[in-house]
Amino acid sequence: MQYSETKGVILDDLEQKQALALLSGDEAVAMAAFDSGVTLGTGYPGTPSTEILETFETLGGKAQWSPNEKVAMEVAIGVAFSGARALVTMKHVGLNVAADPLFTVAYIRLDGALIIVSADDPGMASSQNEQDNRRYALAAGVPMLEPSDSQEAYEFTLRAIEISERWQVPVLLRMTTRVCHSKTVVRRGTMAIPPPHSPHFEHDFPSRVMIPAYAKPAHRRLRKTLAEIAAWNDEAGPNELIKGSSSLGIITSGIAFQHVREAAPQASVLKLGMTYPLPLERMRAFAASVERCIVIEEGDPYLVEAARTAGIAVDAKPEMYRFGELNSTRVRRILNGDISSEAKPVPGKPPALCPGCPHRNVYTVLKDLGCIVAGDIGCYSLGVLPPFQAMDSLVCMGAAIGVGLGLRHSLPPAEARRVVSVLGDSTFVHSGITGLVEMVYNPPESGHVLVILDNGTTAMTGMQEHPGTGRTLNHAQTGKVIFEDLARSLGVRNVYVIDPAQDLGKFQDLIQSCLDKKELSVVIARRDCLLAARSIREYERCNEQQAD
Repeated sequence: MQYSETKGVILDDLEQKQALALLSGDEAVAMAAFDSGVTLGTGYPGTPSTEILETFETLGGKAQWSPNEKVAMEVAIGVAFSGARALVTMKHVGLNVAADPLFTVAYIRLDGALIIVSADDPGMASSQNEQDNRRYALAAGVPMLEPSDSQEAYEFTLRAIEISERWQVPVLLRMTTRVCHSKTVVRRGTMAIPPPHSPHFEHDFPSRVMIPAYAKPAHRRLRKTLAEIAAWNDEAGPNELIKGSSSLGIITSGIAFQHVREAAPQASVLKLGMTYPLPLERMRAFAASVERCIVIEEGDPYLVEAARTAGIAVDAKPEMYRFGELNSTRVRRILNGDISSEAKPVPGKPPALCPGCPHRNVYTVLKDLGCIVAGDIGCYSLGVLPPFQAMDSLVCMGAAIGVGLGLRHSLPPAEARRVVSVLGDSTFVHSGITGLVEMVYNPPESGHVLVILDNGTTAMTGMQEHPGTGRTLNHAQTGKVIFEDLARSLGVRNVYVIDPAQDLGKFQDLIQSCLDKKELSVVIARRDCLLAARSIREYERCNEQQAD
């Protein structure tokens, strides 16, 4: 099996279970999923998680992009109901979208494995917030593992499958950007992999149908199971004790462990692999064995709060280190109690829309017309930066429509008539469709204008497919959502499809005419992304040949 040089080198012979490979954490998760016989991988592309499903599919596994993370989670739950193994992947904010099924599936007794990858983004390299999804494990009552390198990403994926099937619960595999994208050597065959079950369905109403009568005992069952897992974690969980100086002990997890070992090689270290439920007695014994015990963790003081709640005396990092990623220099400063100002990073080249990008014309027109633009998540978010500075809000996937409608409902008429909602094609499918339904159901008195930037791909995360392209994850032909047909089917009378790069004046006239109407208008600005256009043509050509 050949594998792209740009993504890594994977040895071809799948029988060589002791083979070494240089893999990113994402690739390692994919390899573990393949080696363990995961039946289906689902997800929505989002940095830094995207490469997991792409690699899984390249290796020969079955993977698919879903319209959004909630749907991906629900499909994976169905796989687990059949007794098979499922992997669902997303970035940290994606788990917000999938939280509804997450909190309930924690109550449900699963027949197969359900592994949920949350790829967090400390430092917001490519995200709108810096949330710490370790909180989700605690809130939902879902066991959580945190790898610190690619080898552990491989092994912890297998561990997660083992835990999920042993206790019949979903397991959260919490990754971070640095683990997802850094490459380290991975050796396969370090753990025995039990064969997957043969898929089969059996009726089990009390375990799967979460009406209150069944959910109440299910919640009690979950808490009992978590207590069992906590006891196992204390005795035999994937935690590592590194003995060193008795004067300094460090409790850590995930990528922070790598920085700790570089910054304080002399310290005793308790590295936690399973961080929910925590091995509190191991933590207690470790803290008692050293003169000073400090917790080093990225993001929120999750471990510190848990330790102190349990009566374990630990030091915490100063609040200034809660923000951004850690590194060995920052860890040394934490250990030394240094709260002086940190050196500012060297400014890089600011991002910008590509030369020739069709979104440029859209923002030029919206700015020239003095529009109030409710924006959204995607490469077109760069419309907020110079030279355009033509996007006034960005909240979350799909929020452009709801925010725009709220502005239309509340602003004085002269301002309300200038409000436009702008979002991309993949974002529209992800969570904009319900916004369009809201637009039809509760139309503002002044009407509204929605512009869908359809560039034929999920550009920001690496040119992935979505239901609006009519191609699957591996670019094969499938059903296609036609945006203009969908809008008309909902009762929008003013629906327009236009190439914004073909005639700037014509596009401006169209937007102005829509703003002048006291009606709902949907404008689909359609032109393929310049970076994806050649690939799109090739996919279409191959699909046409196969159809013939």
